[in-house]
Amino acid sequence: MNLKFFKKSVPTLLIMAVFSVGMIYAIYTLLTPEKKLPVFNPADVNPKLVDESVAHIRRNHKVADFKLINQNGEIVTQDDYKDKIYVTDFFFTRCMTICPVMTNNMGKLQEVFKNDDDIKFLSLSVTPEMDSIPILKEYAINKGVIDAKWNITTGDKKHIYELARKSYFAVLDEGDGGLQDFIHTENFILVDKKRQIRGFYDGTDSKDIERLTLDIKILQNDSK
Repeated sequence: MNLKFFKKSVPTLLIMAVFSVGMIYAIYTLLTPEKKLPVFNPADVNPKLVDESVAHIRRNHKVADFKLINQNGEIVTQDDYKDKIYVTDFFFTRCMTICPVMTNNMGKLQEVFKNDDDIKFLSLSVTPEMDSIPILKEYAINKGVIDAKWNITTGDKKHIYELARKSYFAVLDEGDGGLQDFIHTENFILVDKKRQIRGFYDGTDSKDIERLTLDIKILQNDSK
């Protein structure tokens, strides 16, 4: 090959190579859309998880207003989660089965997002008559709860159980929040800044916790 011709061809070949790589990347990007999380309405969820009174709703479902009391004896409402992405679960401090695993996994999420003001956590006791504020405070300290990030709450039992069944769709069993009513669920529920449910996860499963972590980051990017 003529040396002069080869020297002249090198820049052209390099430009063509860069252009080809750019085209391949552009095509790949177009054909691989970013993951979008679904918005869950009552009609989209397993009917066994949804209270009959809201099962017909197909759009615009939002988590209802709530009023709870946290580990510091402070009132916690929806305003404390305004413009926040948050994860909710239902637990009780005397639980020796799934709850310790769930709490540890929520703690791992807290660690990942501890410097991110967009992300918070909310745990609701399903035995509020037993989980007093001092008990919740001790529990929070033992579990490394950061007060500004994670509210461990008690409150009116009927209110908590109604939230579980009509807002968060967290439990399979039916009930009225009465004295004999008891719920026990491993579900973590992801809520966006618009109070919409965006995902359900097994709080005892490490793979699901990884999926939840990624989904939180997707929501963050969507809200920027």
